[in-house]
Amino acid sequence: MGRPVIYLDTNVIIRLVEGDAASRHPLETRLATSIGVPGSLLTSRLTRLECRSKPLMLGDLVTLAQFETFFNGIEISVAELSAAVIEKATELRARYRLRTPDALHYATAIESSATVFLTGDLAFARCSEVDVELL
Repeated sequence: MGRPVIYLDTNVIIRLVEGDAASRHPLETRLATSIGVPGSLLTSRLTRLECRSKPLMLGDLVTLAQFETFFNGIEISVAELSAAVIEKATELRARYRLRTPDALHYATAIESSATVFLTGDLAFARCSEVDVELL
């Protein structure tokens, strides 16, 4: 078995970057062993879109810079939305009745062989292809 890879859902990254100390603490504790470990954390190109949209709309350059720093961390890998991800997302959307972005995130985790899907979204509790951790 390879090293563990934790997929970070968008809501997790937003809480890590924009959240107050109380909302960040459980996530920072959970991810402490991944910090500085190349490729130990995974997310998708879609996550970059979702995280950066609001700060761009508001002209919030400070938050944009914080997201850039996060996404450029050595522990973060950003997966592309490949044809295989789209096909898997289509199946997952039908099976679990996930919203399209959620299906794309979970499909990316599956297709990228993530070992854990970390999220704050209860919609993923019924998914079983990758272990879901709700924080």
